[in-house]
Amino acid sequence: MAGTAGTPGTPRVLRAMNDRAALDLLLEHGPLSRTRIGKLTGLSKPTASQLLARLEAAGLVLQTGTTEGRPGPNAQLYEVDPSAAYAAGVDVSPERVLAAVADVTGRTVGRFELPTPRRRPDRPVVQQVTDALAGAVKAAGLTGDDVHRLVIGTPGAFDPTTGRLRYASHLPGWHAPSLLDELAAALPMPVEYENDVNLVAVAEQRLGAARGHADFVLLWNEGGLGAALVLGGRLHRGWTGGAGEVGFLPVPGAPLVRQVTRANSGGYQELAGSQALPALARELGIEDVPSGPYAEVAAALVARAAASEGEGPLQRLLETYATRLATGLASLVSVLDPELVVLSGSALTAGGERLRALVQSELAELAASRPRLVVGDVPEHPVLRGALESALATTRDEVFDTSR
Repeated sequence: MAGTAGTPGTPRVLRAMNDRAALDLLLEHGPLSRTRIGKLTGLSKPTASQLLARLEAAGLVLQTGTTEGRPGPNAQLYEVDPSAAYAAGVDVSPERVLAAVADVTGRTVGRFELPTPRRRPDRPVVQQVTDALAGAVKAAGLTGDDVHRLVIGTPGAFDPTTGRLRYASHLPGWHAPSLLDELAAALPMPVEYENDVNLVAVAEQRLGAARGHADFVLLWNEGGLGAALVLGGRLHRGWTGGAGEVGFLPVPGAPLVRQVTRANSGGYQELAGSQALPALARELGIEDVPSGPYAEVAAALVARAAASEGEGPLQRLLETYATRLATGLASLVSVLDPELVVLSGSALTAGGERLRALVQSELAELAASRPRLVVGDVPEHPVLRGALESALATTRDEVFDTSR
């Protein structure tokens, strides 16, 4: 029936659209005056005043100081009320579960890290997640009921048809068929699950090197080698959630790996993954190759090579690594023709601009498509940041909807 609430074009829906536009502007710009909000939204001063009064009454904005240092009387400033809602993210790896809580503006207000030793896990997976989340909630000074939504990032992906984790046999305890039901029963808020590299792409698209780009590939190299594919502004996950599991990709220069899921590896992983760097360094005559986790050793070697000068083993390491990376990337860009490739993960970002330029040059020789390569610039815990951004996006859609 025309004129009912929720019909496009009705006053309630138009008000809700204006409300959301103002809230998004406050998130983007920080505190704004009524006049400034009116100019940015195209609303008259009386309408902007009504809008702000409505949002203040709804607990979505609050007054915060006044403008100073400008001609004329000081104007009242408004900002999004940070306590209007909270969202949480969890980043799961074989070594630890890292949880954080952010307020609705995106500011992290609590974080907690729970080590998870592989050899003797001292608690089941569900308890690992709930304990880590509880630690972050406590650090934020909140309770679990305050958290609106949770996004959990893991290696691999949960198959949408079976609910079981695939492509991550190295993650102990996460493969039980009942796991998602157990987590849903144990957690007091709605939960979503996403591949960890996909979440890095979310963080880079919203906050980092891929801002403003609707078609890009993110190549991640840290504990494992993987990719995220963003096509038309949306993540492409594939039929089973396995799109981007490029570590399994057969590539020239590496033996053909069979039974890849059982081996949890493939040609591209063997050729250019972080575990390949120590052996390559030794082959090239580099001394003092450190020991430790592959990701840390690879990042240290790449950083040393990128900082080196002149010819020598370190320079050959960087050049060989760039060729290996470009070998797999050539297949990706030939199929997808992306606008941009983001290099992320410690074994890539440690090489900085020098490694990026070498990979760009090699890729130009190996592929007809010529995307621009950039280094990811979400500096700290990008998987966790992506989980928070994903949870916040849904939370804001729900909390900021004033048409209901």
